[in-house]
Amino acid sequence: MRNPTDIGAARQALGRVGAFLPNIPFAPATPVTAQRHAVTRLERGGYTALWVNEGVGGKDVFVQLATLLAASERITFGSAVASIWARPPATAHGAAALLEDAYPGRTVLGLGVGYPEQAAAVGSEFGRPLSTMRRYLEQMDEPHAMTPAPDVTYPRILGANGPRMLGLAGKLTDGAIPTLVPAEYTRRARAILGPDKLLVVGLAVVADADLGRARDTARLFASQTINRPGSPYAKNLADLGYTGDELVEAVVPYGGPAEISAAIDTHLEAGADHVRISVAAPDFAAGIDQLEWLAGGIRN
Repeated sequence: MRNPTDIGAARQALGRVGAFLPNIPFAPATPVTAQRHAVTRLERGGYTALWVNEGVGGKDVFVQLATLLAASERITFGSAVASIWARPPATAHGAAALLEDAYPGRTVLGLGVGYPEQAAAVGSEFGRPLSTMRRYLEQMDEPHAMTPAPDVTYPRILGANGPRMLGLAGKLTDGAIPTLVPAEYTRRARAILGPDKLLVVGLAVVADADLGRARDTARLFASQTINRPGSPYAKNLADLGYTGDELVEAVVPYGGPAEISAAIDTHLEAGADHVRISVAAPDFAAGIDQLEWLAGGIRN
């Protein structure tokens, strides 16, 4: 049985708005020195939290978090998300607990069930996402005789883009981190989770002062991401009644700092504790430039 997490402290540590360090799929890993420099810029720009993710193989999100925590002073870091296929449950708990022990109050563990191909990559059966995630969470908390993890608590939240996973998040974890959702979903998520859980919303944005060009980029991004085979986003958005351009306007805000700030406020007003923004950028450096530009118009 886990000890209760201080959700109020987690909300304060995260602040209103965080940034997702750009991750360009299938591109070479960004050098650690460039990542550290980016953290310094974004921390100076006013972001109170930074988020990273992983697939399966190639990059370990806990090693990345440890490296960046060591190079920063106060900013909070989270995984959005750590793949359950990348490591056994006990290892995930041990890594998260060790980070919490080393950097108290500065980490949030976001977990995600991912895609069938990720399970296949490690020789596992994807199974039913809900039961797979439930068992993983249960195994994280089973006692282990060899080298027990530090006896600390840390916020644990689930990537939840549907009502059933939200329900599981509310029962077995400290909250949820849905991504690519409209404010209507944020409102429903808060109602399902209740007031005492952490709700982080992942918001993909297009940062471009040219609104026509930004709209075209948002449409392309939405098409490539939401329509990906096995996408966890498509069914959820269809169930909410969103299609076509209406979908793009609802889930991929675009424009400059004023437009993006307004979209962030919409989710916060709908019940989010924290909004994590990511930018549709061609590379890491451009993404950091865009996040730094947006920071000037975001209230944190």
